[in-house]
Amino acid sequence: MKHILTVTKHAEAVGRIRDAFKKATTVAEAGSVQEVLAYLSSRRYDMIFIDIEILGAGEGDYQHAIQSFKNFFPTIEVVVMTSTENIREAVMAVKAGASDYLTCPIDLEEIRHVTECIKSRVMVEYELDYLRGKFWRKDSLAFVRTNNPEMKNVYEKIRSAAPTKTAILITGETGTGKSAIARLIHRHSNREKEQFISVHCGIIPDTLMESELFGHEKGSFTGAVRRKFGKFEIARGGTIFLDEIGTITASAQIKLLQVLQDGTFFRVGGEDALHANARVIAATNSDLKKMSDEGNYRKDLYYRLNVFPINVPPLRERKEDIPFLADSILLRLNSENLKSIQGIHPDVLAAMQRYEWPGNIREMENLMERAYILETSGMLTPEGFPPELFAGNSISAIMPVDTEIPIAEARRKVLDDFERQYLKRLLLKNRGRLTKTAEEAGITTRQLHKLMTRCGIHKEEFKGTA
Repeated sequence: MKHILTVTKHAEAVGRIRDAFKKATTVAEAGSVQEVLAYLSSRRYDMIFIDIEILGAGEGDYQHAIQSFKNFFPTIEVVVMTSTENIREAVMAVKAGASDYLTCPIDLEEIRHVTECIKSRVMVEYELDYLRGKFWRKDSLAFVRTNNPEMKNVYEKIRSAAPTKTAILITGETGTGKSAIARLIHRHSNREKEQFISVHCGIIPDTLMESELFGHEKGSFTGAVRRKFGKFEIARGGTIFLDEIGTITASAQIKLLQVLQDGTFFRVGGEDALHANARVIAATNSDLKKMSDEGNYRKDLYYRLNVFPINVPPLRERKEDIPFLADSILLRLNSENLKSIQGIHPDVLAAMQRYEWPGNIREMENLMERAYILETSGMLTPEGFPPELFAGNSISAIMPVDTEIPIAEARRKVLDDFERQYLKRLLLKNRGRLTKTAEEAGITTRQLHKLMTRCGIHKEEFKGTA
């Protein structure tokens, strides 16, 4: 432990904490959650000791406060300090994400004991992560990073199932990353060098479903002018991913059941049985069991697909992973574009924690990509995100106000920020077309050029954007 932050109104507690650690450790003092956030924005701290009253700020919202610390440093340890009468509240704080708690008056040995327990637990987690990391490919390590118990269970299931040829059914809401999970399974299977064929069953017309999956012979139906190989033939030896499997036709269900039962199929209009040597991974956002119980889906096919189920939780139920996901998305955007944006504003991360994400990870990717296009600084700032992301947040999260400068200067700064944001959004909408942008802004093209120069905006950034 090199840097420790104490958040308490009791000077003697700070002294005890200083005495418990070596001189090489710096112990800083703060008086509120807001001060903690200010400290964290300028330096990395390993551990925070905080009074339960300050952590809850009179509302008992421990999870929100702890998560705001972890938005800066996900591995930071939070120890709650409380009186013996308030131990129940301390336990609630631990359930909300705190590492442990201390009872007041603070005892020197108790501080050392709690600290050593946390160190031991962290070491065990590091060792387990190392062993897990030995399984995951290097290019997948960022993807499988998680602090969510349900997602840890998902990745443990993948570790168990990937080396087998068992059929897997991935369930979850739209946008949760089911396709990425399927690719992860293939990447870590013994079929990784063979093809991964993805089929979105929901967009294939019913009349072409069987032909698409199993192929057809020449002349088998009107328009079949030559033999066509189906996706199961193309995927031979590899993996076939059937997305939105709940949408396939009744006749295609029968053929798929045959593939899963005895590994054979027939092309449409064909008489020769073909061998299917493809690992089947299916995905759906529908309740297949309910559909089968109601007679809308073959029950025997459901049981064949559901040999090894994996349920991916929605993003609103794994918000502790938002900082990891945001970093991963930003890393990808930097690799695909000429920009180099190195971070995300704390207000944006805090808003992401509060937002319910109806579109899940896909929605998060879209919002970040749009903000990335708009951003001209080295950090994704609130002005690049839509107002609905900040709904319910304080106005300062959307429009930060600097009270350290005179009101006239602050007003001018806010106006400049508004003009910059307005122009960037309008240019994005019009794909960099200056004449159209000037017309919609109610100004001349010459005035638009002047504003863009003053705001540091270049039209090339918006050409070809949607």
